Amino acid sequence: MSKPIDLVEVLAKDLLGPGVVFCPNPKMPLWSTHPRIYIDVATTGEGQCPYCSTLYKLKAGETVHAAH
Repeated sequence: MSKPIDLVEVLAKDLLGPGVVFCPNPKMPLWSTHPRIYIDVATTGEGQCPYCSTLYKLKAGETVHAAH
């Protein structure tokens, strides 16, 4: 039986640089850490960590403003 996917809802203000979040996030317990990676959430509104399968999703109603 597989582990259920953890879902982390993020706000637009939580995104770094070009619209990314990093995983593992600061709320994860130390024992579950893996190499830090950056996950694009701005492009499709969500992104999944290839290490731990945590799904990062832009909270409903949040918009990301593209830099011009």
